[in-house]
Amino acid sequence: MKRSQIAEKYKWDLSGYCKDDSEFFSRLKKLEEKKDEFKKYENNLSNDEILLEMLNFDSEISKELEVLACYAYRRKDENLADKSGQQMKDAFTKVSTQFAVATAFVTPEISKFDEAKLKRLQQDPLFSSFNLYFHEIAREKKHILKKNEEQLISGMGEFLGGFSSNFHAFSDADLKFEDVKDSKGKSYKLDQARLSLYTSSTDRVLRENAMKGINVAFGKFANMLSQNYLSSVKQNCYFSKTRGYKSTLARELYSDEIDEKVYDNLISSVRKNIGFLYKFFEAKRKKLRIEKFQLFDQFAPVGKPLGKKFTYEEAIELFKQSTKVLGEDYSKVLEKSFNERWVDVFPNEGKASGAYSSGAYQKNPVLLLNFVGDFRSVETLAHEMGHSMHTYFSEHNQCYEKSDYTIFVAEVASTVNEILLNFHILKNLKSNAQKAWLLDNFLMNVKSTIFRQTMFAEFEQWAHSQIEDGVALSKDSLCDKYLDLNKFYFGRKVKLIDEIKYEWMRIPHFYSAFYVYKYATGLVSALNIVRRILNGEKDAVKKYINFLCAGCTKPPVQLLKDAGCDLTDPKTFDEVFEYLQRLLAEYENI
Repeated sequence: MKRSQIAEKYKWDLSGYCKDDSEFFSRLKKLEEKKDEFKKYENNLSNDEILLEMLNFDSEISKELEVLACYAYRRKDENLADKSGQQMKDAFTKVSTQFAVATAFVTPEISKFDEAKLKRLQQDPLFSSFNLYFHEIAREKKHILKKNEEQLISGMGEFLGGFSSNFHAFSDADLKFEDVKDSKGKSYKLDQARLSLYTSSTDRVLRENAMKGINVAFGKFANMLSQNYLSSVKQNCYFSKTRGYKSTLARELYSDEIDEKVYDNLISSVRKNIGFLYKFFEAKRKKLRIEKFQLFDQFAPVGKPLGKKFTYEEAIELFKQSTKVLGEDYSKVLEKSFNERWVDVFPNEGKASGAYSSGAYQKNPVLLLNFVGDFRSVETLAHEMGHSMHTYFSEHNQCYEKSDYTIFVAEVASTVNEILLNFHILKNLKSNAQKAWLLDNFLMNVKSTIFRQTMFAEFEQWAHSQIEDGVALSKDSLCDKYLDLNKFYFGRKVKLIDEIKYEWMRIPHFYSAFYVYKYATGLVSALNIVRRILNGEKDAVKKYINFLCAGCTKPPVQLLKDAGCDLTDPKTFDEVFEYLQRLLAEYENI
């Protein structure tokens, strides 16, 4: 459909950010006029009074930038072919870059403070909102460059880092897909929003053609997409080295205060338990009653689906029921989210693909969905609303400077919701055929979230380490590595398709270095938390809500420890896989 054909109640309400595009440009212009006000603070930050004034001013500027960024980018994503959205995004990028340059002196100047002063500022009640900022300055001191170097890097923002934008412009707007056929010769329009419908079809030919078709479409542009991705990797490696990190992985983990053994525990534990995945595929092959399990069979439905396609209203009600266990406060905010139109629901012509949650401080978060009525659409609603609820609770319980939780813990909140949804439905099912279907769906999510994302994590770790070691990569080496990883993760009993070697080209998260592993650790953590909540463990719900409210007041690993999940301990991973083995046994016996 065209966007104009969709009812307003199914579109997000951005009026809390800007009433219209005209207001956006007016506010952006007024904000731009303030950029030179930072000059009076330069070389004067050693004075506590001036320092506090500057930090408060910068905070107000940042809040307004955040609001305008959300409006511009959300308007752009409504229709990528509409030039007005792109113009707003470009205008915002220009102004935000100007502020980045104007404030580039701040961190280098503060980083010159000695350790005693930084410690004093962290403990000073007048600077209580900024104590974590000073803590980070103390940690990052050795990685902060000289003032002119920071200014140079800040000024690069307008023309560097566009590799992700390049990918999305190509993938979401320019790339065209050929229609695919089922076993009866009927043609279907293929795009990325419909892919999951076709690969989960009962028609095996349609499953095969859809999986091959989507990857072939990207593979035709292998040279361009490979160079775009490698340029992104090289940029990551260059700036990591420039700032004195031993690797890009080390930089990304350090920024979140993540112990490297968390990353190592994940990969080693998944590899140690890869037999779980092989066993699952074999059990699924038997249930499907096929002689040879092929890659495109992994999404085939098992058992009896829950019923007809879900309307959006049915999805909302199901989600509300599944999260009642989280308490009245959670339910009230959830009701608010639907009443106040946080969600942009349906796909429309030119709309950005996929799904996400976004927002600005103490504004209603907004969610982009591409709801098509399948159960995965319901799960996606639960997942993205988990992000939005986390944002809401954090921003309404923390000051601006302490509200921005890391992505590492964000994936816990989203995945808790998915698990609660699945377990709520499973508990109320009486049909074994439907239980088999739902368990298959849940175990496929485990496969996609723990195993697949870990495979992605291995791929990008390899790509970055190769570049850091001076090894030249090409489209062929990237495809060969990705194919080898698929061979390990799917095992000898699953027949691959050659076109799977192109799949990495269509993964948008590869343009956010070392992001994907957080999905896997998020599910491990979420399984830990949900199990205790559903078992009625004392204060389990309270601890979880406190976790949602905590923002970034502690390092993310410590926040999870407070919620009962220690990711630095390999036993945590072992316990989760033991639990998953029991679910797999239940699946096998149905």
